[in-house]
This record gives sequence, structure tokens and C-alpha cells, in this order.
Amino acid sequence: MGMGTSTFVIRWINFLTMLLAIAVAVFGVWMSTHHDNCRRSLTIPVIGIGAVIFLVSIIGFLGALKNSSILLWIYLILLCFISVGVLVFTVLAYKEYQLHDYSPWFVKQLNNTRNWKHLQSCLVKSDDCKNLSKKYKTLKQYKLAKLTPIEAGCCRPPSECGYPAVNASHYDMSFHPVSSNKDCKLYKNARDIKCYNCDSCKAGVAQYMKTEWRVVAIFNVALFVVLSMIYFVGCCARRNAARIRSKD
Repeated sequence: MGMGTSTFVIRWINFLTMLLAIAVAVFGVWMSTHHDNCRRSLTIPVIGIGAVIFLVSIIGFLGALKNSSILLWIYLILLCFISVGVLVFTVLAYKEYQLHDYSPWFVKQLNNTRNWKHLQSCLVKSDDCKNLSKKYKTLKQYKLAKLTPIEAGCCRPPSECGYPAVNASHYDMSFHPVSSNKDCKLYKNARDIKCYNCDSCKAGVAQYMKTEWRVVAIFNVALFVVLSMIYFVGCCARRNAARIRSKD
């Protein structure tokens, strides 16, 4: 790659990522003003990600702008750590969620009272269960629907309980459950109770996260490829900067 081309590319890539970092940080600040505790809890991680992106980007931008071999070395080292981190995180997590049963560690986290209460508050405020009656107008539509893991595990009692469905959000609780499953007694028609304390809800959340992780894994692999390409261009820019310095 030509001497001017590599530095030009690195300069513009990092200028754009600096703008992205500012947008991420602003988004984090916006989340801190939200009344939803679930979103507010993500404020620090989101702002932290924005800060890291901005720091790495400004080092790369200044290194390319000033043809500084030292700054570009620092930029490449940081970029290498980020790339390896993305790859390791993707591989390890993907292996864990490929297990036939959910890992003991993951189940332990779900069963942790503090963790589950936090997740539970998020589920109550979400639209998954709230909108079922709007989503399925008739009982027939509801019975034939392919429910999501959250809808099936958290919004209704397990099928083995045998409670007759009145509509998509209400069950006849006067019916005596035919199963000894403890979830049958935990389910209530109340909007803020439903089956949020049920093991079936925890299983639904686990399955949802497993499904979502596949999307995250694909994104991370694509991100790793992009970072590798930027790393290659960065190496060219560093070599070019070193040549310019040696000529001076």
C-alpha cells in the first residue's frame, strides 16, 4: 500500500470512529436519565466503551496525522489487544452456549436472587407479556402462535399445569393443576407477577440469550475481520512513518 494512502485511510477511519465514540458516550448519558433501572444500569459500560473507542481512535488519528511511529505503535498494540479480546470472548462464550444443557455457572447466575430480581424488573417493564392480548386477538390465534422463549416461559403457566386459557393474557385459575410442578402455583394473572418467578421463565431467558448470542457471535466475527484489515493498514502506515522519520 502506498505511503500516502495508508496514512490517509488510517486518518479517516479514526476520525470516523472518534465521531462514533462521541455518539456512544452521548447515548450512555441519555440512558442515565432514563427512569428504567435496566437501561440506567448500562450507563457506565456504554460510556466506558465510548471512552475506549475515543482514546484508541485519537491515538491512531494523531499518529497518522503527524507520521508518528511511536503513536502508531501504541495504536497497533491497543488494536491488537482489542482484536484478540473480541475473538477470545466470541470463542469462549460460543462454546459455553453450545452445551446441550445450560452451564452450571449460567444457571447459578439466574438463580441468584439479586440477579434474577434485576432481570425480573426488566421483564415486567418489557412489552413481551403486556402486548400478548394485542398481538393475538382471538384465543385460536394465541393457541396456534409460535411463542418466543420469553412469551412461552414467562407470560403463561407451563402447559403441563392444565389451566384453561381464557385469552392471550388470562387463565382460569379456579382449575386444579394436574401437575406437581411448582411453577403452577407461582403463576398469577396479575401483570407484574405472571410467571416471572417460575423456573420456566428462567429457562426462557436462558434460551433467549442463547439465541441472541448467535447474532452477537456473527457480529463479533465480522468485527474481528474489520479490525484485522484496519490493523494491516495501520502496519503499513507505521512503516511509512518510520521511513519518513529516517529520511529526516
